[in-house]
Amino acid sequence: MTPEAIARYAGELYAALRAQRTVAPLTTRERDITIDDAYAISLGLLERRLQDGEKIVGKKIGVTSKAVQSMLDVHQPDFGYLTDAMLYGGKMPISQKLIQARAEGEIAFRLKRSLRGPGVTPGDVLDATERVMACFEVVDSRITDWKIRIQDTIADNASSGLFVLGDEADPRDVDFEGCEMVVEKNGAFLSRGYGNAALGSPLICVAWLANTLGARGVALDAGEIVLSGSLVPLEPVRAGDRMSLSITGIGSASVEFT
Repeated sequence: MTPEAIARYAGELYAALRAQRTVAPLTTRERDITIDDAYAISLGLLERRLQDGEKIVGKKIGVTSKAVQSMLDVHQPDFGYLTDAMLYGGKMPISQKLIQARAEGEIAFRLKRSLRGPGVTPGDVLDATERVMACFEVVDSRITDWKIRIQDTIADNASSGLFVLGDEADPRDVDFEGCEMVVEKNGAFLSRGYGNAALGSPLICVAWLANTLGARGVALDAGEIVLSGSLVPLEPVRAGDRMSLSITGIGSASVEFT
């Protein structure tokens, strides 16, 4: 794609984000769009958000579990950027911010040391992590009806929306492969997942992200938050819903949608 086309699509997605509306899939309009094109569009979208005064606070990996891959028909991970405008406390105003929200439970990492690929291992991730946290990420898509291919979700900042952090723990006390997540919605059991649902381990997810970013000259920086990918299926949510989750060895997180 030409630089002009990349800038045009970045502007289109930015306008859709701000206006809470959707656009037609990029992959139906640009048949030859590549993964690199999509990441270039994503950076253009990010630059426009930074110009609005938002600040990068971390990164996220998306589409890691088989459950989410099957739901979206996207069968490889991707990454996006987190800004301070995406982080909320116990109440999240999705009716004012998002379009077609879906909640997922995951483990968030807060880094004490930077990680830069290539060659980052799960052990390196553990050594570089200060704390891990229970987390709800509420993903969203500026693509109509979530009709996405991998290039669409990448261009749309990995379908990022908002997130909330809960209890935290020492990462050395967590069984990342075997930990159990239980999710409730409006007081009733919704889903259950385990740490090995995300590429075998959340540590593997963060290592993949560090190495993938490293190939693009980008690091996971000390102090950043890293969302490691959902352990359970995505759940559509709307204003008035309440969700909670618990993760063995870490604790709980909850959110009320407004």
